[in-house]
Amino acid sequence: MIQHDVRVHPSSDRLAREDQLAWKLAEVAADPVAVDTDVTEMVVNRVIDNASVAVASLNRSPAVTARDQARAHTVVRRSGAQGASVFGVDQVRVSPEWAAWANGVAVRELDYHDTFLAAEYSHPGDNIPALLAVAQHLGSNGHDLVRAIATGYEVQVDLVSAISLHAHKIDHVAHLGPSIAAGLGTLTATPVGTTYQAIGQALHTTTATRQSRKGEISSWKAFAPAYAGKAAIEAFDRALRGEGAPSPIYEGEDGVIAWLLDGPDAHYSVPLPGPGESKRAILRTYTKEHSAEYQSQALIDLAVRLREQVPDLDKVASVLVRTSHHTHYVIGTGANDPQKLDPTASRETLDHSIMYILAVALEDGRWHHVDSYTPERAARPSTVSLWHKITTVEDETWTRAYHAPEPAFGGRIEITLTDGTVIADELAVADAHPAGARPFARDQYVAKFRTLADGVVSEPEQERFLRTASELPALPAGRLHELNVVADLVELQRGAPGIFQ
Repeated sequence: MIQHDVRVHPSSDRLAREDQLAWKLAEVAADPVAVDTDVTEMVVNRVIDNASVAVASLNRSPAVTARDQARAHTVVRRSGAQGASVFGVDQVRVSPEWAAWANGVAVRELDYHDTFLAAEYSHPGDNIPALLAVAQHLGSNGHDLVRAIATGYEVQVDLVSAISLHAHKIDHVAHLGPSIAAGLGTLTATPVGTTYQAIGQALHTTTATRQSRKGEISSWKAFAPAYAGKAAIEAFDRALRGEGAPSPIYEGEDGVIAWLLDGPDAHYSVPLPGPGESKRAILRTYTKEHSAEYQSQALIDLAVRLREQVPDLDKVASVLVRTSHHTHYVIGTGANDPQKLDPTASRETLDHSIMYILAVALEDGRWHHVDSYTPERAARPSTVSLWHKITTVEDETWTRAYHAPEPAFGGRIEITLTDGTVIADELAVADAHPAGARPFARDQYVAKFRTLADGVVSEPEQERFLRTASELPALPAGRLHELNVVADLVELQRGAPGIFQ
């Protein structure tokens, strides 16, 4: 990897395009380096993973709304423009940016797909819906899609490793627009100069505040990455037509770094693969076994383990969680969000409340993507009582572990009973993490798909999709629509009418 120093330059410097971060990202996209076999295997895993969480959310309100909007933008198939498929729907082709919108929302709605945490937070699987939609529309082959996904993951992980957005209350999808634009550059074998313009536009149009993940968290949390995907596709289309972007988008004196991030004196060291170096970043990412914010994954596993040691939850006096800065301040009591303790809070808020999550996991000894979030479950008196006994504190040991080269995202749970007995244990990483007790491999991704598709997708359709996904690297041009999963056991709901009909 090459470390690139990125800083603000006054306009008088006339910073050459070749010295700008957006250009260097575009060079990564244009590098024809082959995709390693283990990277290809993981790409297939994440395509399966995305399909899993998408089919489970198809009749949830955000997915219904996004799908209705997309279906209002059907395309007439013609040579070189096939349209893109919408998750769950058979024989419908829509404009690719709208497919990316609908499918991106379906993937993100349950907060149940892959994650990468470093200087910033991210769900790199959010790259896939947009890249797949354009690949379907253009009639690309599986080999080119795999290469594009490898690029999208590489660029997003490298940006997330180096540049913190949340420290300045900027939402993490600001790293997603550029990574999708870079992936599209790989998919279409577009020259560096054009992809550079698309990356600049994509970044410029996808910066927003973190209020979407603060206070009363709404359904916009599901829409935010899909919006970045849609915006990136539109930006790439404009760039292909010769339109430009604000420049230098990162380093300009009125650019992103100077005014949205660390300011005019900032320096970032951004790692990127050198020419001919494999794009392997996807192997640093990890998926979720439980449908909740990633910092809760190890703590859910730990709570299930500790439940067996607590004879009577009514005798719990207090629960203290010692954990990292991020966990404490984003999903813990350090956030100072009263909504995180409110039994009437939205699902989006509850999955960002480690206090609620631990209360349910301790009571039930499991976590379920639907049952654990029902209003009745959240309002159960015993749950509310236990929930309000749980607090978090930042522990420097766990904060250091979070930022270590081999990071840990867990913590220590200390349960104090009314008689003074303390039951405590700690867990560094989730069981499903690559370094965990039960790392996810192909069998686990397939099992997750079958579990979430049960009752939504028939056995023959499940088998057809899994077979197609396993063949992804060799799929010929025109067959990528077969990666769509048809919900043939349920009636897909329609929502309230809007502007689009």
